Amino acid sequence: MPIPTPHISAKLGEIAKTVLMPGDPLRSKFIAETFLTDPKLVNNVRGVQGYTGTWKGVPVTVMASGMGIPSIGIYSWELFNFYEVENIIRVGSAGGMQDDLQLMDVVAGAGACTDSNFAHQFGLNGTFAPIADYTLLMKADEAARELGVKLHIGNVLSADNFYSDGSDSPDLWKKMGVLATEMEAAGLYMTAARAGKRALGLFTISDHLYRPEELSSDERQNSFKQMITIALDTAVKMAEL
Repeated sequence: MPIPTPHISAKLGEIAKTVLMPGDPLRSKFIAETFLTDPKLVNNVRGVQGYTGTWKGVPVTVMASGMGIPSIGIYSWELFNFYEVENIIRVGSAGGMQDDLQLMDVVAGAGACTDSNFAHQFGLNGTFAPIADYTLLMKADEAARELGVKLHIGNVLSADNFYSDGSDSPDLWKKMGVLATEMEAAGLYMTAARAGKRALGLFTISDHLYRPEELSSDERQNSFKQMITIALDTAVKMAEL
């Protein structure tokens, strides 16, 4: 496929080896303008903003994925296969399931359970287990400890439905120890596996499925600084390998 691709207008070399991927384009803009040095807009196809700048002297790109597994599947596939991206770190919000999780806690998805049929395309004679790249996960845990942040590491659920009629209750996932629910990580992990690249999902708990508490949309956009700093420091650590 030629570059630019159907969904990314950047030229080859304008996207860094490590990409931070929030779902919301406005969050991408916020991260770039708040954290990166000299951020440059490299993509705005369909309003999906992507910026490349530096963090502690290391080139980093932040680009939105949109919502859901199909959307992140498109962007991560093009980044991994056509833009020579090596690492994608999803940075997003998640709904807490386990009782010990509090608002603003940071979760790393070591694995991503899913009710999606996304893996069907790969023609596997069985059930694929989407997992994070161990090196990215290890470096993120290292970065979190250096910042004094407790990183909750375990399974997340990448659900296809945000709204439901009650037929897909999270109770059974909770009983299996799943920490939180979101909508993209499993697709990202599968795409990374197929491309032979690295992926990790980091999440800030924005609400709790079993308690009446949640962050506002502005708080979700602007207040995930611990998670973003962990992700950016992980990018630096990956550049040092």
